[in-house]
Amino acid sequence: MRGTPKATLGDVRRAIIGTLGYVRRGDDVLLVHRQRDGDDHQGKYNGLGGKLEPGEDAVACMKRELMEEAGIAATSLTLRGTIAWPGFGSDGSDWFGLVFIIDGFDGEPPARNDDGPLQWVPISELGSLPMWEGDRHFLPWVFDDDPRQFHAVLPYKDGRLVADGVASTRL
Repeated sequence: MRGTPKATLGDVRRAIIGTLGYVRRGDDVLLVHRQRDGDDHQGKYNGLGGKLEPGEDAVACMKRELMEEAGIAATSLTLRGTIAWPGFGSDGSDWFGLVFIIDGFDGEPPARNDDGPLQWVPISELGSLPMWEGDRHFLPWVFDDDPRQFHAVLPYKDGRLVADGVASTRL
C-alpha cells in the first residue's frame, strides 16, 4: 500500500526473556509472597523464576533460578507453555516467559528469600490470592491434566491487564 510505513528490524522491540516455574509437591505449589520495597510485584504471590542470562538456555535458567530463589535443585521439570507480556515492565518493556512445572526436586526451600516469604499453597486456593490479573488466565492451564502446551498473550498498560488484548490457545 502506498504511504504505509514498513516495519524494519530496528522497529521491533526486544522482549526480556525469562522463566516462570511452579514447584509442585502433591496438591500444593511453592509461591513467593513478594514483599520487597519498590518491587513492582509487591504484595502479590508469584511463581519462581527470572531473566535468562546471555548464552543460557531456558532449562538452565529455570534450574539456576530455583537454586537461587529457593535453594532447591530441580530433578524433573516440564515446559507447560509460553506467555508474551507486552508492556508488562514498569517501564513498559515487553516480556516473554517460558512456564514450567517442577514436580521433582532435591532440597528443602527456606521460609523466605530476598523477595519475601516462600509458602506452600494448595493449588485449589490460588484463585483467592492477590496476584497479577493475567495469572488468573494461564494458571488453570499450568495445573490441568492436558499434556498440550499453551501460549498466551497478556498485554499490560500502566500495570493493568488490557483485557481486550488477551489471547490464548493450546498448541
